Amino acid sequence: MLLPLAWGSLFFPGLFGVCTWGLRRARPAWTHHDCVMISTRLVSSVQAVLATGSGIIVIRSCSDVITDRHWLAREYVWFLIPYMIYDTYAMYLCEWYRAGDQSSRHSLTIFRNFLSKNRLMITHHVFILLVLVPIAQLKQQHTLLYKVNGILTLTTFFLCRILLFPFMYWSYGRQQGLSLLRVPFHIPLHCNVANAFLIAPQIYWFSLLCKKAARLFDVPPAEKDS
Repeated sequence: MLLPLAWGSLFFPGLFGVCTWGLRRARPAWTHHDCVMISTRLVSSVQAVLATGSGIIVIRSCSDVITDRHWLAREYVWFLIPYMIYDTYAMYLCEWYRAGDQSSRHSLTIFRNFLSKNRLMITHHVFILLVLVPIAQLKQQHTLLYKVNGILTLTTFFLCRILLFPFMYWSYGRQQGLSLLRVPFHIPLHCNVANAFLIAPQIYWFSLLCKKAARLFDVPPAEKDS
């Protein structure tokens, strides 16, 4: 636990500092804002690659996606915590340097603008730190918060990844004056084939989520007997 937390605390700020220093030397004509902004994006890209690689390793190492556990999935959460804190500060630093040309602006004004422009990203980071991390690390699978989060995940996945396809067909049919069932016969075949390939894995993943959700609400046999 402490080792990945320590590594993350050193790695992300250190990489950001190295990138900023390197850009300042390689591109002296660039402003501080340019160097900080590019460095922030480079560090975010590195984190994305690491997260994707970790996900691939976990997937290839687990035969049962519902019951299997992998140490990397647990440890990477601790490695991610420093990144979320660093990234919030880096975004504020970008806003600070962006407003640097206007020296009359008060730091409180800059902070308010930062909150206003990045409210969704800040909410995302805070939610991960305060909600998802405790859920992932403290094994609170049987708490109400974990179950509510599971229901929200199922709902958003169903609305955004499955109902999206019939909605597209319905929207096209509404525009062309067709019923939903007639739309597939009035669009090119390759469109239907492409949509079928896209929705098939979504349905499969949704079925896995439903199985895991069903296990959350199963009453243990001991409780049933009592």
